[in-house]
Amino acid sequence: MTVTPQHIEQVYREADCLYSNAEVETAIADLANIISAQLCATNPVVLCVMTGALIPMGQLLTHMEFPLQIDYVHATRYRGETCGGELCWLARPRTPLRDRVVLVVDDILDEGVTLKAIIDELRTQGARAVYSAVLVEKEHDRKNGMKADFVGLTVPDRYVFGYGMDYKDYLRNAPGIYAVKGM
Repeated sequence: MTVTPQHIEQVYREADCLYSNAEVETAIADLANIISAQLCATNPVVLCVMTGALIPMGQLLTHMEFPLQIDYVHATRYRGETCGGELCWLARPRTPLRDRVVLVVDDILDEGVTLKAIIDELRTQGARAVYSAVLVEKEHDRKNGMKADFVGLTVPDRYVFGYGMDYKDYLRNAPGIYAVKGM
């Protein structure tokens, strides 16, 4: 199916709102408080997993009032599709990670393949400790043993978009978290 603006608008109109903008903002603030309590004295490097974590990380950082550095990684399995394929590295962090505490921020923990590969890479680079935070975790048993250290919200096993998560490279900017009808 060709993706057109009309198709994207229809998907958005028909989607089920799982969390409103206000509910997501509250979850992000709560997540930041929990992370701050645990990592405030560690001088962490906070890594954004592009592109999905751009929005949640930006908002998360405004609630974290302690010294930290930020950087990003870009590894993807989706490349505009609705199901994942082989992991493709587009960018690794430029900040030296040896003996550092690292917090990886991602948009969603689905099957955990991408997040696990990123964490493994950071450990290879000598990080002293690696933590993971996700805005959303899907409720299912296909996570390959992967667990996030910090989770904002949980969603059913459906295709979701909004707050950084996309539908065919669109709708990352939706002000809430939505589930696509029929998926």
